[in-house]
Order: sequence, then C-alpha cells, then structure tokens
Amino acid sequence: MGKLIYGGTTEIGFEDRVLAHLQIVIGLKLRRKEGFFFSWRDEQSVGDGRSAIWIDPAVPLLFRYSGGRQPRINKAWLEQLTLSSNSSQGLQLTEEIGALGADEVDADAPPGK
Repeated sequence: MGKLIYGGTTEIGFEDRVLAHLQIVIGLKLRRKEGFFFSWRDEQSVGDGRSAIWIDPAVPLLFRYSGGRQPRINKAWLEQLTLSSNSSQGLQLTEEIGALGADEVDADAPPGK
C-alpha cells in the first residue's frame, strides 16, 4: 500500500493503483494553481466514515508507492475523477469504473500507445 503524504505530516494510505490515478488528477489541478477539497471513504479500521482535506498548491505533497512498477491507467476512471475534481464538492475518490483492459494505458508508454 502506498501513501499520500500531505504537508509532511498527514499520511493517507491508498493502493498503488489508486494513488497513480490520484497523482494525475491532483497534478492537473495543482499545475493550474487551483486549491480544492479531496475526500475519500475511510477504512473500517479507522471508523468507516469519510475524510476530506483541502489540497493547496502551497502545501508539499508526496506520493509514495510501495511497488516499483507504474500501474496501468484506466482512462474512464481517470475521466470520472477529473470531472469530480472540477465540481463544487471537489475530488471525490470513487470505486474504479470502466472495463479493464481496452480502456487502460501504460503510464510509461509514449502518448498514443
């Protein structure tokens, strides 16, 4: 399990595949210097509720992966996450959608492959 480390102190655990999709969506927002809320459902071990943080371009952010290989990217899921990031509620992590396989791209492959 990888971690999103926010502000050097807040660590949130996510599977590497989830983390890779979040990195792309969050990176797009921060590149435009946009702040936004990011929310997710907590694991049962911490109460099975929801958490949210304000992501701000001025706060350091680290994506730490547990594995050495870049996960394949699901374009349909990425599009859904991107749309939610532009909503008034901010980026909401949802379950992965779309057919696996044909809709995936290798994040290390050149564009168009």
